[in-house]
Amino acid sequence: MADIKIAQLLEAGVHLGHKTARWNPKMFPYIYMERNGIHILDLVQTSQLLQEACDYVQSASEQGKTFLFVGTKPQASEIIKEEALRANSFYVNHRWYGGLLTNWQTVKGRINTLITLEKEEETLFATLPKKESANLRKELTKLQTQLNGIKEMDRIPDVMIVIDQNYELTAIREAIKLNIPIISLLDSNCNPDLIDVPIPGNDDAITSIKIILRALSDSILMGRN
Repeated sequence: MADIKIAQLLEAGVHLGHKTARWNPKMFPYIYMERNGIHILDLVQTSQLLQEACDYVQSASEQGKTFLFVGTKPQASEIIKEEALRANSFYVNHRWYGGLLTNWQTVKGRINTLITLEKEEETLFATLPKKESANLRKELTKLQTQLNGIKEMDRIPDVMIVIDQNYELTAIREAIKLNIPIISLLDSNCNPDLIDVPIPGNDDAITSIKIILRALSDSILMGRN
């Protein structure tokens, strides 16, 4: 793992939780203090747990395991895509496709449709009536938005990395049902009981999301190399 100091986590705003009224009491062990009505997360624990998460993904990567990065809210979307691609991993950065994991064969069928439409775009589309061609292009765009990040994924992933547990609860539940280990950045309003490898931290600030995902993707690359 890149040597990330507590001062860097502090500068990135990783310590800033939610307003105290929005907290989940199960996050109490990871909270350092309350300041101006906001929970401050304990960066000593964050640093230690980030190291554990990085060790975990590096070991999994050495074993050839696959990773799915999930983060569909606006602050996380582009960073999720960027870091997943950098780590040669899969990603979902728009709306979670219901049943993506638990109904994988159906989703795989939609991926095959996407691949077929992409092949036909340059040949078949031009020969069709204008309305039919427009409908197919609309379908293609929709599928690309939903599935581009998992187009090359031929089976369910071995590990899932999540930004904002509450926002991605459907994905979390599917992973739990299939016993897929979950690594997640947990803000003060999250439930750590749902997560296998927790990283307490701000899941709203772009700087916070980026420093955590960068450390994890670096570790995946280390494992592969």
